[in-house]
Amino acid sequence: MKPRVVLGVGGGIAAYKACELLRLFTESGHDVQVVPTRDALKFVGEATWAALSGKAVSAEVWDAVEEVPHVRIGQLADLVVVAPATADLMARAAHGLANDLLTNTLLTARCPVVFAPAMHTEMWEHAATRANVATLRERGVVVVEPAVGRLTGADTGRGRLPEPAEIFAVCRGILRKPGAGLAGRRVVVSAGGTREAIDPVRFIGNRSSGLQGYALARAAVARGAEVTLVAANVGLADPAGARVVRVESAIQLREAVLAAAEDADVVVMAAAVADFRPVRQATTKIKKTSDDPEPIYLVKNPDILAELGEVRRERRQGGKPYPDVLVGFAAETDDVLANGQAKLARKGCDLLVVNQVGENLAFGTPDNAATVLIADGDPVEIPRGPKEDLAGIVWDLVATRLV
Repeated sequence: MKPRVVLGVGGGIAAYKACELLRLFTESGHDVQVVPTRDALKFVGEATWAALSGKAVSAEVWDAVEEVPHVRIGQLADLVVVAPATADLMARAAHGLANDLLTNTLLTARCPVVFAPAMHTEMWEHAATRANVATLRERGVVVVEPAVGRLTGADTGRGRLPEPAEIFAVCRGILRKPGAGLAGRRVVVSAGGTREAIDPVRFIGNRSSGLQGYALARAAVARGAEVTLVAANVGLADPAGARVVRVESAIQLREAVLAAAEDADVVVMAAAVADFRPVRQATTKIKKTSDDPEPIYLVKNPDILAELGEVRRERRQGGKPYPDVLVGFAAETDDVLANGQAKLARKGCDLLVVNQVGENLAFGTPDNAATVLIADGDPVEIPRGPKEDLAGIVWDLVATRLV
């Protein structure tokens, strides 16, 4: 049976983007019922929603009364996603109002519910909206953080609807593995590959695309976590619901991760951090001459994962809180497990995800295989599959360690 999705559409200008979200659901084999608000129909009409979904569309509880839509739609759903979710709609949902078909559906749904807010920055930051968001999250609703960008008119700021593909990725993750242990948890994920400047043009880097780290961030959002993603040189759309901090070098990544980890429950170091950086960085482009080039001398970068492990050990001895769970990643080309075991002991993390890298392996590919080494348990083998699947298994293992 096709997964049954209810797409609620709030009355904001971003309603037109929900058409793309609907297309993503229907083309991937989901059975979608669109339930707009009355105001949403002022932006996108019934005919559009009906044509795209293949189903009759209404905002009223009085249409097709014999089918009891105000109860049945919610009861039969596997997922309800509201995009855009306006400040007014979230306020009504938080207070249990039921004055149209969508709010009735939200009251009767017993499946996972996702809200993708879209509004002006001042509305998102207002105390009333923040309280309503907190109430919804306490009830298990996934309210993704809005994106930063161009809003209605000339305004720019936080409040933009995340891209439909990113909302779809969160929803797909929830349908694959709803809930599961991260609701309300603060999670930090690093992703991508650092770059160490040689001069203003050249750098020392690596092949990491950030795909695995982004999959981890999306999966954490889907499980209800508050996610900070520290992204190093990644050309990917921001995961819906994650706060993204962009960095370039290992030093910048260290600063961002240590700052975010101060109040985190889980830190996952999935970024590929350069082990070395040039001792000196030329202030102008190094020119090619007939002479042999000057050698580039390197110095070690800080070991961020080992530092996190050491700081955690010291703070726990002093009774101060620090991440409950620390997860590292190790990319190896040979002696994979032996090198991984040595790193697990040296880094002080709880889990170490070890994967073999090389041509068409791990870096830049949509799939991955790994062995998760566990500080106080047996290794867990993860067969090759989508990076989203690996992310889900990692979070399952993390959830069992959270107190």
